[in-house]
Amino acid sequence: MDKRLARKFGVVLRQLRLGRKLSQEALAFEASLDRTFISMLERGTRQPTLETIFRLAKVLRVDPSSIVRRME
Repeated sequence: MDKRLARKFGVVLRQLRLGRKLSQEALAFEASLDRTFISMLERGTRQPTLETIFRLAKVLRVDPSSIVRRME
């Protein structure tokens, strides 16, 4: 994933998280991830693994594929 895609993923993740009225900490807890990792994902400084995308999608109650589609 290049930096541009990582930034797009971060924007989508933030929109979905805020739409669910979740803090970064709450999302991280529910997805068994670290809050700082969520922050880095949202800023586009880290790239998610496929497993991470699935974990986040489950907590956000969306299909993993919809996250990717929103990045287009």
